[in-house]
Amino acid sequence: MDNTPSDPSASDSSAGERGLAARVASLNKSYGSATTAVTALDDVSIGIRRGQFTAIMGPSGSGKSTLMHIMAGLDTATTGRVWLADTEITGLGDAALTVLRRRRIGFIFQAFNLVPTLDVRGNILLPFALDGRKPNAAERGWIDQLIESLGLGDRLAHRPHELSGGQQQRVAIARALATRPELVFADEPTGNLDSRTGREVLTLLKAASTGYGQSIAMVTHDPVAASYADRILFLADGRVVDDLGRSSADEISRIMLGMEQRA
Repeated sequence: MDNTPSDPSASDSSAGERGLAARVASLNKSYGSATTAVTALDDVSIGIRRGQFTAIMGPSGSGKSTLMHIMAGLDTATTGRVWLADTEITGLGDAALTVLRRRRIGFIFQAFNLVPTLDVRGNILLPFALDGRKPNAAERGWIDQLIESLGLGDRLAHRPHELSGGQQQRVAIARALATRPELVFADEPTGNLDSRTGREVLTLLKAASTGYGQSIAMVTHDPVAASYADRILFLADGRVVDDLGRSSADEISRIMLGMEQRA
């Protein structure tokens, strides 16, 4: 496991030196008052490796979504520290976090989260519009490559309601990759798709990692989805309890079943 030091004196550059796209150290998150507090994360220290496709798994309530939200700057920890590459984001304010997410992080959601009034091209270019700029020549070339590789060339003028679920998720993937972010977070990206379309989307995410060197962290409860990842982190009761390399869906299912039986 990429156990990172919890020593507060650890330098901010250590994440970059270790080849990590993101990391957390001694992370704790609880909800509620002292008498009714619920612990979502309990002293978690992990790193997400650059250029890898990492799956984060665990039973319902294990803390996997909370971990992703904190690493992505969408939520804050009760205690502990968080880095995106060599930038510590622990104490950043809302405005700074918004800019960081827009410029350095990509998101793929189960519900696609496309803007219904924008066509496919407009949705793909949305991160640039929100940043108040247009893509430069190199970025336009990259976006054209994404559009071609994702099979969206004949759908650019279509709005989301005119697309299948698989096509909508392809648009979401293109949008997430358009700015070449340091890390893409995928939250149950196949949850609303049939099994065949889900496999196609997972193959695309895998290709983004192996072909483009994209760092991807995917939260999932699906052993088949996790089997596409290079690495699987298992959470239970807010703690990391296992850390595997690429594994089969059957192997992952056995681990998940054992975790649920011990819960």
